[in-house]
Amino acid sequence: MALMISVSGIRGIFGSHLTPKNLVSFTAAYGTWLSGGSVVVGRDSRVTGQICEDIVCATLQSTGCNVIKAGIVPTPTVAMGVLKHKASGGIILTASHNPEEWNAIKMLNSKSEFLDAEQGRQVLEIANDEKIKFCQFDQIGTISYDDRLVEYHIEKILALPYIDADLIKKQLFSVAVDAVNGAGSVALPKLLDRLGCDVHKLHCEPTGIFPHNPEPLPEHLDEICEYVTRNNCDLGIVTDPDADRLAIVDETGKLFGEEYTQVAAFDFLLSKKKGDTATNLSSSRAADDITKKYGGVCHRASVGEINVVKLMQEKGAVISGEGNGGVINPDLHPGRDALVGTAMTLQLLAERNLSASEYRKTLPSYEMSKQKIQLAHLGMKADDLLEKITHAFSENSPNLTDGVKIDFEEGWVHFRKSNTEPIVRVYSEASNKKEAEKLAEKVISFIR
Repeated sequence: MALMISVSGIRGIFGSHLTPKNLVSFTAAYGTWLSGGSVVVGRDSRVTGQICEDIVCATLQSTGCNVIKAGIVPTPTVAMGVLKHKASGGIILTASHNPEEWNAIKMLNSKSEFLDAEQGRQVLEIANDEKIKFCQFDQIGTISYDDRLVEYHIEKILALPYIDADLIKKQLFSVAVDAVNGAGSVALPKLLDRLGCDVHKLHCEPTGIFPHNPEPLPEHLDEICEYVTRNNCDLGIVTDPDADRLAIVDETGKLFGEEYTQVAAFDFLLSKKKGDTATNLSSSRAADDITKKYGGVCHRASVGEINVVKLMQEKGAVISGEGNGGVINPDLHPGRDALVGTAMTLQLLAERNLSASEYRKTLPSYEMSKQKIQLAHLGMKADDLLEKITHAFSENSPNLTDGVKIDFEEGWVHFRKSNTEPIVRVYSEASNKKEAEKLAEKVISFIR
């Protein structure tokens, strides 16, 4: 696997593809693009985090940027830091759900958004063309520290007009937290303490040594599901290493399903303020159903957090998210945030006086199937495959925003080509997984 380069940063295995050399190159290009100003820098708990942080901060200084170091904090906390300090940008050192040997740079603009396609293109152009501008000795940037950003983040969540900490405290929720020894290890328990919860910590030491696969998917979460039932917890909370994705476990030890984190957030916020929502094309139809319930429209963007954010802003949506457990509440900042998602979930359960399992039963129920097509087996290029599907199902008016998405009465199928592998990803959804698989096969069999 080579270095993965995107508009929002670079990602790779440290020491083989992600190296001090390319860390310097991309950071210097970003600093040159900013033309000075302050940059908030935070990281997750990976063992390579400290060395990457040192390289990135020194490089930013060399381009004339003043660095505000936040230490080990969630990705959304860095976003809050950009807003707090009115900074020119922010850098998060995290490879998200990738294994321990990976690390990455994620870059934010002055609005605390991940760089969009044009902004990312400009930074990449500076790096590729070596148009980097380093400063003279008397113009280098400074280093300062903000070790209170987590507290600031939590205060801003508690200050949201629809979060009633006193009401939540009265419920005396017992909550288990699996932060996979990542950046949420301190922040999430602190938030839950402020909300009067009895907190059970699993893997909440920010060592960067992940006790299980760090992506919060069902096949990786048996431990917390069993823990919740054994200890009579009301809720289980799981995050990925940088704490921007949130998975929920009900009191019976059953997972909500990663698609339903954002659905619950939509349901809660739309009960407080009317409006539209936004999500990506591969997220559950339940998002449309819950939005329609409140008289709104769920707008669909290409897969990718910044694409959802831009569509949310364009349509004036009151909330957005992604079906991978991402809750984007623009009342706080324009990015995925497991902390605000947790507070909204607890507030919803407290207001409606329901257990997590009782609440889950009130939501529309769908299941997904996720497959892939090996292009080598078909002897066909991805674009040719997508074009063939488009023509074959033209009567269904396919959505071509991001690959090909075909809506049927009983569900949908979405085909997207991978940017990193010679495959086409196939997501489908229906009333149950068997029907979702049949729906995908209906299209795939035509190709074969």
